Amino acid sequence: MVGSHEHVVTGDAVVLDIQIAQLPVRALSALIDIIVVFVSYLVGVILWAATLAQFDSAFSAAVLIIFTVLALIGYPVIFETATRGRSLGKIAMGLRVVSDDGGPERFRQALFRALSGVVEIWMLTGGPAVICSLLSPKGKRIGDIFAGTIVITERAPRLAPTPMMPPQLAWWASSLQMSGLQPEQAELARQFLSRAPQLNPQVRDEMGRRITAEVLSRISPQPPPGTPASLLLAAVLAERHRRELERLRPEAPTGRPAPAGWPPQPPPPAPPGYVPPPAAPPGYGAAPAAPQTSAAPPAAPPTDGFAPPS
Repeated sequence: MVGSHEHVVTGDAVVLDIQIAQLPVRALSALIDIIVVFVSYLVGVILWAATLAQFDSAFSAAVLIIFTVLALIGYPVIFETATRGRSLGKIAMGLRVVSDDGGPERFRQALFRALSGVVEIWMLTGGPAVICSLLSPKGKRIGDIFAGTIVITERAPRLAPTPMMPPQLAWWASSLQMSGLQPEQAELARQFLSRAPQLNPQVRDEMGRRITAEVLSRISPQPPPGTPASLLLAAVLAERHRRELERLRPEAPTGRPAPAGWPPQPPPPAPPGYVPPPAAPPGYGAAPAAPQTSAAPPAAPPTDGFAPPS
């Protein structure tokens, strides 16, 4: 059973189409995990009771508490961290926990989900998790909201990639106004293009005219007369995808696309104990001044015949 489609934008400005897992599949996956934890805990309690008479009561109680924590929290954290979002139940049902940006689940997120699961699944028998999943548009339980994660299905058929831009329509697509085009209409057009070769020619032409008319009512200007529906839809989808990526790229302060290496990184911090050198005195490093020569003519000898002794 497949959930709804969701568009996720990664940190590299790549738009991903993921499929949210539905509640029945997630409930069956959680039931498998609960059985695994219960059986493991039961075996551990039996072993603990067999060695109860050999150890001190305080030590035995501490061992039981540690084992309980490992069974309820350690199992999901260790499995989901090691397998990047998959427990035994999720592996069996083809599910995976991912971050809201489509990246793999991290240790911190797995820990938040496990801590929340102790309350909403084990202590309250899963009631808050079911209610929250039904109310959330992305099927999130309380632990997913706190951790910033989504449970997706990996066994659903993969969606076709965005079509390439037809070269003869690139000039027209670059001038389009597509603010009225909804994601549902774009998704419908993409599914039609991916399945068009498999459809009956009459059905394909009828669906193409209907979908094209709906898309044309949301964009402007109108395409060149006589443009085939397949080329027109491909140009609209390719231009829409290009603008999404362009909008997500960082920009330099001038408004132009950021060059490689932008924004500039700050200088590395000084190592501990580093003392900057003293500032140079004013004028340090300047070229030495040229010696000044007096341009005054030598004094004339006196006219009374007196000459100073040499």
